[in-house]
Amino acid sequence: MPNLPRKKVGLISCSGEEMPEGTVTRRAVRKVLETLHPDDTVTLCLPLFLAGGEGERAFARYYPTIAIDGCDKRCAALATQKYSAKPAASIVVTEIAKECGCKGMGSARRLNAEGLRLTDEVAGKIVDETNRLLRKKPRDVQRGVGGGKP
Repeated sequence: MPNLPRKKVGLISCSGEEMPEGTVTRRAVRKVLETLHPDDTVTLCLPLFLAGGEGERAFARYYPTIAIDGCDKRCAALATQKYSAKPAASIVVTEIAKECGCKGMGSARRLNAEGLRLTDEVAGKIVDETNRLLRKKPRDVQRGVGGGKP
């Protein structure tokens, strides 16, 4: 039997350095990459993607990719669609903030408690989408993440 590469999900996050929502996207993606789904996810660099990085673009063309945007401009999702393929999923921080009633998340340089809570919410949404794309169990059953019991 051939040794095929393991299917992974690409995460491409907003580069909005000037806004706290951009910081939330990057922190949430790091949390997923480092602790919640380290074996199933990889990050794609949005600036390199935009600059013509063929490795980044090829990955998003052939593997499921989740765009995580800070605002409704959806720069990561639009770039992914323009240069590779439509993202398999799209997450927008401002929409999640409204859903969970998060207001005043701090600054782009320093998130406050609400910003950190929003980061966890966004990371949970990324995990949910990753599980859906890889057809894995929901996060509350799989690892006890997101308020469920293991």
